[in-house]
Amino acid sequence: MRSLIDILELNTEEIEELIHKANDIIANPSKYSEKCRGKKLATLFFEPSTRTRLSFEAAMYELGGNVLGFSEAQSSSAAKGESVADTAKMISCYADIVAMRHPKEGAPLVAAMNATIPVINAGDGGHNHPTQTLTDLLTIYREKGRLDNLTVGFCGDLKFGRTVHSLINALSRYKNIKFVLVSPEELKLPGYVKDNLKKSGLEYVQTTDLDAVMPELDILYMTRVQRERFFNEEDYLRLRDTYILRPERLSNAKEDLSILHPLPRVNEISVAIDNDPRACYFKQALNGKFIRMALILKLLEVE
Repeated sequence: MRSLIDILELNTEEIEELIHKANDIIANPSKYSEKCRGKKLATLFFEPSTRTRLSFEAAMYELGGNVLGFSEAQSSSAAKGESVADTAKMISCYADIVAMRHPKEGAPLVAAMNATIPVINAGDGGHNHPTQTLTDLLTIYREKGRLDNLTVGFCGDLKFGRTVHSLINALSRYKNIKFVLVSPEELKLPGYVKDNLKKSGLEYVQTTDLDAVMPELDILYMTRVQRERFFNEEDYLRLRDTYILRPERLSNAKEDLSILHPLPRVNEISVAIDNDPRACYFKQALNGKFIRMALILKLLEVE
C-alpha cells in the first residue's frame, strides 16, 4: 500500500507514467469508465476547496467508483475533538482510498501513518499540494511537449504558496530549468525551498519587477495573495494587488507563453486575458481531473 504526501515521493519516471496514463484517459475515456467499480474514495476536506475536491470526486465517478466524505471540519467529528489519527483509522473501515486537505502542515502524513488504505495529500497548510503539482506538470507537458529546457516564472505569493513550493521541487529534477521568482519582498520564496534549488544547481533569479522579466518566460505561474495565510489584514490589503496581469503586460511576452494559475483567482489575472490563447488556467483545472484519475488507478493498483 502506498500513499502520496509529497511530490518528491514520485520519481520522474513515475511522473511521466502518470502523465502518459492521463493522456490515454483523455484520448480513450470509455476504456476507464469501469476501472474502479465497487471502490470508494473518501474526501476529507478540513479546509474549503472547490477544484481539488470536485475534481477528485469527478475523477472517481468517471472511473466508475463512489465517493463519501465531508467538505468542512465542522461537518466531521473533528468539531468534537477527534484526532486526525483516529479519523484515518475510522475511515479505513469505510473507503478504499482517501484524499485529505487540512490547514495544518503534516496532518495528511499523520493520516497516512495511521490509515490502512492509501492517503493522498490534497493540500496541507502552506506546505505541500502534490496533486496540484501533477496537474501543473501535465498542463506544461500538454502545452510544451516537454518538462525540461524551460524558463518558468512564478509571480505573487511565493512565501505561503504551497503549489509554488511543490512545483519548484518537482521541476528541479529536470534539465535546463531556470526559475524567475517575482514577488514583493514580504512574500519571497522561503529559504528552505531556495536551499533545494541550490542543491539542484539550478539557476534562479529573484525580482520584484514582472514586466522586466516577461519577455524571457516560457511559463508564467500566477498565484493569488492568500488572505487566509495572513495574521494581519493590513498587510494582506497592502500586498494583494501588487501584480495584476492585464493584456498590456503581455505586449512583450512570447507568442507561445503559457499562463498557469492554480485558482481560485481573485483579481490577479484580468478576465480580459481569458480569451488569450496563452491562458491555460481553465485547461489546467480540467487536467486536474485526468491526472487524479491516473493517480487513483496507480495507488489502488488497478491495471
